[in-house]
Amino acid sequence: MSEPIRNKKMDSITAPTPQNTPANAAPISSRAQQPGVASIKEEDISAAAGLFAANPALVHMMQAKLGSLVGRSSGYIESLPVSVRRRVAGLKGIQKDHAKLEAEFQEEVLQLEKKYFAKFTPLYQSRAKIVNGESEPSEEQVKVGETKDDEDEDENPVPEDEINKDEGKDVKGIPEFWLSAMKNQISLAEMITDRDEAALKSLSDVRMEYLDRPGFRLIFEFEENEFFTNKTITKTYFYQEENGYGGDFIYDHAEGDKIDWKAGKDLTVRIESKKQRNKNTKQTRVVKKTVPTESFFNFFDPPKPPQEDDDGSSDIEERLELDYQLGEDIKEKLIPRAIDWFTGEALQYENIEDFDEGEFEDEDDDDEDELSDERDEDEDSDEEGDGTKPKQEAAECKQS
Repeated sequence: MSEPIRNKKMDSITAPTPQNTPANAAPISSRAQQPGVASIKEEDISAAAGLFAANPALVHMMQAKLGSLVGRSSGYIESLPVSVRRRVAGLKGIQKDHAKLEAEFQEEVLQLEKKYFAKFTPLYQSRAKIVNGESEPSEEQVKVGETKDDEDEDENPVPEDEINKDEGKDVKGIPEFWLSAMKNQISLAEMITDRDEAALKSLSDVRMEYLDRPGFRLIFEFEENEFFTNKTITKTYFYQEENGYGGDFIYDHAEGDKIDWKAGKDLTVRIESKKQRNKNTKQTRVVKKTVPTESFFNFFDPPKPPQEDDDGSSDIEERLELDYQLGEDIKEKLIPRAIDWFTGEALQYENIEDFDEGEFEDEDDDDEDELSDERDEDEDSDEEGDGTKPKQEAAECKQS
């Protein structure tokens, strides 16, 4: 539906074409190979890195030079006969027609999403009422929910004597529903600290809405709590006005609501105490300083897009990418399938370990070598010492 964040500084870069490749390319029959690079010693790399680190102006000059070369015509197209250049122009015209259709396609997809979102909304509203104890599910809903498909059969059912038989008549709705669901959603769980949990227990609903322009808004609704006065905290994701290559919407920036923290309850900061001594009187005092700290609620204070002259733009762009992905995860995963995240069933569809087994090898031999080296170092240390230190025992090698 939408493209990842695009680096605005890279807009001028194009894919390899005859226009930006060497004019005198090797003929196909020459079986030319890709140029190889001679092996480089680590000390040479370190020296080069030190040179660049000490001369930021040199790095900037090189970047500017390379940027001026990107996308420049090699003269290949201009060297073609007039009739061929005319055909190339014609293909470009066809491609522009294709791009228009792609933009229309993405717009129709968005309208289709909005159409079905309107149908989903009553279901989300019913879910919220059950979660918050405002209503009970119908007998039909319970019956359908208890019916398991063959593929969903539990291979390790809970023993009958361990099942809670308490009717729970005093329990309202489903306590800590959204907190539990978020803690099972991997990308969100990494953001939630122990301090955040007390506040997130009051989270009563998470929903979203589409904007009139391309974009969406996430809405977090809270019951009254001891941390802040907001009843709702929203975060809005905006897309750029112009579509990207292929007609996709391009993420631009996000804006979050200001959280009205109660006195001393701001979870996004912590208090550091530091002792200071007066140089003249030698008296000491304790100075308290407020410093930022990790918290889920930093999610509502998103990073700002980098400026053209921002040297740390790569770090900011990574944070923007992560922030955007979190918003997409809430919109596309958490909200539509909240009950599956609450029960943990959604985890079976997540690629928790997305790696190729062939890229890894056993480290037993390496571990033995490292252990042997440690023993040698220990022996050398004992021999070189004055004999006053107790001999250090070799690390225990546990067999599995």
